[in-house]
Amino acid sequence: MTEDRGAAGPYIEYDGLPVLHGSEVKLPLIHPYAPVEAGRYITPAGGRLTIRKSERNSAHLRITLDHLGCPAQSTPDKDAAFRRLALATEGYCVHAGCRHRPAFSDGVMRCFEVRTGSIPLATFVRAVLAVELGDLTPAGRLVEEAEARFGPVRPAEKLDGEDQAAAGQDR
Repeated sequence: MTEDRGAAGPYIEYDGLPVLHGSEVKLPLIHPYAPVEAGRYITPAGGRLTIRKSERNSAHLRITLDHLGCPAQSTPDKDAAFRRLALATEGYCVHAGCRHRPAFSDGVMRCFEVRTGSIPLATFVRAVLAVELGDLTPAGRLVEEAEARFGPVRPAEKLDGEDQAAAGQDR
């Protein structure tokens, strides 16, 4: 079935997931326990997950998760868990001498910058997918690990107002 959503369409239903743009139908589905590599995937909840080297800082990977504003993915609990994931990565960056805010944006497109070699990519992606599916535990675990190694991270509420401005900006 095809849905037309204006200039960006056409969108197509795909395997029971939310509608996808025609160019996204052939993207591979990512499984939480499959090997994780750079690329573009469809997540178990119908999001688009992109993993690539950061354009601004080669020591980081940029991970984006797009749900096209799906209300089920924009709940306060999930937003807070995604913020905590961004803060967990910040602890590793601060310890390594990076001078940027955690790359994170709420809502339609969530962006993360993960320092290569800090949190294993598969572990971080699994935590993102777990939050997407409603399990907030892995996000908390990553924050606890970062705090055990580097001390307290900022409260998640401190990211409010930094969302779009901080996404991907190195300082």
